[in-house]
Amino acid sequence: MYGRRTWSIRVRMTVIAGAVAALVSAVLITMIMVGVRGRASDYERNKALSTALRVAEQFRSRPVRGEIGDAPHGIAVQVLDARNTVIAGTPDTVHGPPMATFRPGVATGFKDAQVLCPPGGMRGCRWVIEFSVHRPAGDWEVYAAAPNVPWYVNGGLLTFLVSTALLLVLLVCLRTWRTIDRTLAPVDGIRRELTEITASKSGRRVTVPGNRDEIRWLAEAVNATLDRLDAALAKQRSFTSDASHDLRSPIAAARTQLEEALLYADDTDWPHTARTVLQTLDRLQAIVTDLLQLARLDAGAWQDTEPVDLAAMVTIELARSDRGKRIVPHLQEGVRLHGDRLRLVRLFTNLLDNAERHAESRVDVTVRDEDGVAVLEVLDDGAGIAPAEREVVFQRFARLKAGKARDANGTGLGLPIAREIARAHGGTLKVEDSDRGARFVLRIPRKP
Repeated sequence: MYGRRTWSIRVRMTVIAGAVAALVSAVLITMIMVGVRGRASDYERNKALSTALRVAEQFRSRPVRGEIGDAPHGIAVQVLDARNTVIAGTPDTVHGPPMATFRPGVATGFKDAQVLCPPGGMRGCRWVIEFSVHRPAGDWEVYAAAPNVPWYVNGGLLTFLVSTALLLVLLVCLRTWRTIDRTLAPVDGIRRELTEITASKSGRRVTVPGNRDEIRWLAEAVNATLDRLDAALAKQRSFTSDASHDLRSPIAAARTQLEEALLYADDTDWPHTARTVLQTLDRLQAIVTDLLQLARLDAGAWQDTEPVDLAAMVTIELARSDRGKRIVPHLQEGVRLHGDRLRLVRLFTNLLDNAERHAESRVDVTVRDEDGVAVLEVLDDGAGIAPAEREVVFQRFARLKAGKARDANGTGLGLPIAREIARAHGGTLKVEDSDRGARFVLRIPRKP
């Protein structure tokens, strides 16, 4: 099935502008034609009126008979006696039948006007005015007919107006096309620049126009997006490099141990070698598990949320496992939030494992509510974390010297996983100030 064909923005905007210009031109032409036709009709009727008045005045001085040769062009005049006989008129009406038979009514007095289609002995519709002249032998009637002006008034005038309108529409279309073309030129440049950007050719930026308009805002937004893309690519490259190194290390260690054992197969303590290789594989499995967990978090995989009581969750997890250090809970009841219970448990156990690894003898776990924000705090009594390194610990595979010394088999992914789980719940996880030890504070809004 073929998709619906669409025009480009240039064509669409040009067509719309041309249609609007054509509509406005049509309205203007109509108004001009109506106004000019009204003026022309008034002019023709005034000529007929003045001609009829002049002929009626001639009755005062002498009878009017025969042809009336001084009538304006296009005006037809007839004079009828009391017997309704044509006694005078313009050359085209003097020998014809009466052009009209209507008489002034009571309301109109001695004058009346009507549109006849056609008047007697004539063609086409004409405006006819009538005057009654009082005579001793009876009233005589003077009729004057003016041609009706057509709707287009004049062919030359209509041709001129239509030609002007077409020229105006053409100029509007050309101007619109050039304006849209200049406006979209930066957009074309942005598109060309973006098509050339790849993962291996990042670091490029689009040109920001000088005008402060929507195109400039688009270019700035694109550059900001490219900045984030470069940061993500750099983070991905660093993550890939670190992951490759950390995965290679246990694999290389296991391979070296097995190769060495095979070289001296008769002298090798195989149960000891197997236990050593299993420990290496356990570290490798831990790294792969954490990597899969981070991949799910990065992909946005999410389970259905449910109400989670933080104090109850902490109590259950502390009772479930034996810890080598003293755990002191400070739990406020009723601190509930909406979230993924399994991930929140993973976050808490990661923080607790980290605290137990660095604590001297005691770990404090606090749950409280702060103005609608659920707070989970894990504090150990160890050496603590220097302010300059408080963000480093959340970097993937980042391990401080103290951590490596206390647990050589750590993956360096526990705290990054905890922070990603906090972000997935719309919260934050930070290392905050404390009198002694490291104080990890989780804050998650209680309302989803």
